[in-house]
Amino acid sequence: MKLARDTWLTFTYETGQLVHNPAAVAAALLSPVTYLLFFTPFLKSVMHVSTYADAYRIFVPLLFCTQGLFGGLFAGLVLLGAIRQGVIARFRVTPLSRVGLLLGRELMVVAMIGFQAVVITVIALIFGLRVPPANFLLALIVLAMMVLLGVSVSYAVAILAPNESVLPSVMNGVAQPISLLAGVLIPLSVAPLWVRNVALWNPWAWAANGMRAIFEDHLGAQVVWQATLILVALAALTLILSSRLFTREIA
Repeated sequence: MKLARDTWLTFTYETGQLVHNPAAVAAALLSPVTYLLFFTPFLKSVMHVSTYADAYRIFVPLLFCTQGLFGGLFAGLVLLGAIRQGVIARFRVTPLSRVGLLLGRELMVVAMIGFQAVVITVIALIFGLRVPPANFLLALIVLAMMVLLGVSVSYAVAILAPNESVLPSVMNGVAQPISLLAGVLIPLSVAPLWVRNVALWNPWAWAANGMRAIFEDHLGAQVVWQATLILVALAALTLILSSRLFTREIA
């Protein structure tokens, strides 16, 4: 109960800080909304789909995965900023659980990217996308696991290498090949066989395939449940790792 309470207190505090900074929220929405509005017409032409609804059904899940991947992996920069500014040090003298302090911050990132996903979907619905509510809820769960995995990895790297000039380069060097091997930017169907075999070891590739199946209304597809189980297991594992590192760092 104490862990849940401390997590909630941290989550509400961090969310309140974000709500009081609407410019940051707007800036976070600018890139995905711009891609949604201006890239989809190109996709419709290249993929030779008949309607914008079909184009959005292809592009929205990929946009979810992009947001989940990059948004999660770059969250460590915010943690480093909080450490440098003494925010974490001030929390250290409170009775808050160290794990709750970390988990609350991670869940705030999950909520922020989930909010972006909702906004993206609402705009796409206006332009013709159709997705059943149950499918959309499942897509949000898969997205949350993607973000939690990415944030936990990013926090662990930030704690091990607390350098604001190094961390972005490391995360960018990791995120770019992962996104390519996930088929987020270029479909893996056009890749050589050895690339597709390597992609089998990429959890974000499973997530991308599962997300596509969800938006195509194939909830019974094996890849949906395989992706969900893989992401849940890895998110839990990396969360435990980052929690131990965080507890040791601020003890």
